[in-house]
Amino acid sequence: MKETLDPKTVPMPSADHHACPSCGSRKLSVFYQVANVPVHSCLMMPTVEAALSFPTGDVVLAACQDCGFITNTAFDPKWSAYAPNYEDQQSFSPTFNQFALELAGHLVNKYDLHNKDILEIGCSKGDFLLLLCQLGHNRGVGIDPSAVPGRVESEAADRVTFISDYYSEAHSQYVGDFICCRHTLEHIQPTAEFLRTVRRSIGDRLDIGVCFELPDTTRVLREQAFEDIYYEHCSYFTLGSLARLFRACGFEITDLHRAYSDQYLLIEAKPTDVLSDRTHPGEETVTETLQDVATFVSKIEAKIRYWQQHLEQMQQQGKRVVVWGSGSKCVAFLTTLHTIDKIQHVVDINPHRWGKFIPGVGKQIQAPEFLKDYKPDQVIVMNEIYCPEIQQMLDQMGVVTEVTPI
Repeated sequence: MKETLDPKTVPMPSADHHACPSCGSRKLSVFYQVANVPVHSCLMMPTVEAALSFPTGDVVLAACQDCGFITNTAFDPKWSAYAPNYEDQQSFSPTFNQFALELAGHLVNKYDLHNKDILEIGCSKGDFLLLLCQLGHNRGVGIDPSAVPGRVESEAADRVTFISDYYSEAHSQYVGDFICCRHTLEHIQPTAEFLRTVRRSIGDRLDIGVCFELPDTTRVLREQAFEDIYYEHCSYFTLGSLARLFRACGFEITDLHRAYSDQYLLIEAKPTDVLSDRTHPGEETVTETLQDVATFVSKIEAKIRYWQQHLEQMQQQGKRVVVWGSGSKCVAFLTTLHTIDKIQHVVDINPHRWGKFIPGVGKQIQAPEFLKDYKPDQVIVMNEIYCPEIQQMLDQMGVVTEVTPI
């Protein structure tokens, strides 16, 4: 049976035998646990049976007392089986596309990426890499086991090569003039080992710019955003813990900030041969992060109970409730709450998800047009930033309903 353990009353397992993947410290303190969650939430299943029998694992989050990094001590890398059916493409959202366009333009202008060679580590289906190559007439190499060449149409397609593989030093020949890595580091547990691999691949080419983007864990802790805690995300960074890792692995930080309504962290850096302990103004201290962890622990059970009671009440009243967004947030939301039976339908704008089944949840993913006939009483949106575009789509379809972000 799936269960959420109350970190205030249930003894947590010791993390003494684990070392922090970022700094090597043995001072890891467990503060949150969820048992039996799907080990992947974006692998699309062909049948409901395959979805419901999908393998599960545990989330046991521990915070490093020395560097502030947070890791899932129960993570097993054997489940890191990314493949073309790992469907995490976000470029069907106008909101996300606008953000990606602005970020790509910023990087092209700041690093003079014109007629240059760009490497993207963890490129997914290639949207962002193709955008960088289109804006600056660049050449690109994207490395990702879930890459699908030809999925994204672009005038730069003939200048981009996709390699279906996990990044390693074997790919150092592709380093080029600029490296970007978006929403990949949080899927890698040996974070220092991975970043040192990137640094060694660069070698003595100290003029190469590097940009990483990943989720902001400070927001997760302060808002008790349990929907952003799931198995694939084995590594959780704040501005401070991210900066400390980059410095320790041979990088000089040139910019560090939050973006996308403060949901993402962005770090820009250059390789250096001189290690520095100079901090960036945006970094929080380890003490501040541990205070945020304490806040999370004190409030998370109330947040979970609120949503459990809400969904139960809606069901008792015979209300039709759907979830908008079928990705990782949806899986974490429903499996953490143990309320899969309280939601009958899930919709998504990504056409490559339609008709497929959600791992661990078993719901078949519907197109938004499904709501025209279903006429839901409430649409629960997995990410508040998309509410305006979702409301616009509902208005265009003539669907009158309550739109509620989690």
